[in-house]
Amino acid sequence: MGMSKQMTFTLACVVVLAALVPGVAGYLSARLEAIESAERNLHALEARLHIREAREARPASMSSPCLRTPATPRFQQVPAIALGERGKRVPAWLAGLIEEVADFRPD
Repeated sequence: MGMSKQMTFTLACVVVLAALVPGVAGYLSARLEAIESAERNLHALEARLHIREAREARPASMSSPCLRTPATPRFQQVPAIALGERGKRVPAWLAGLIEEVADFRPD
């Protein structure tokens, strides 16, 4: 039993399309799903950014010039002998620490 060339060609096209259509449909479906997922992630990031900006926003109702912050008070220099009891010497490590604190100058 012989098939005509036209019938063979038609059957070959049907077989190729039967394999090709689901593959293309699956690919397009996966791409669409990836785009939707990226869009959801973007919206979530935007919402978090807006929340952070709202939390850090400060009202600008008072228009006054910015003032410099006052300098930090300096440590009082206390002689190491004054920290010990009368007649007792302060340990060397404590005296060195007191001197470091007294000489401390923040930048």
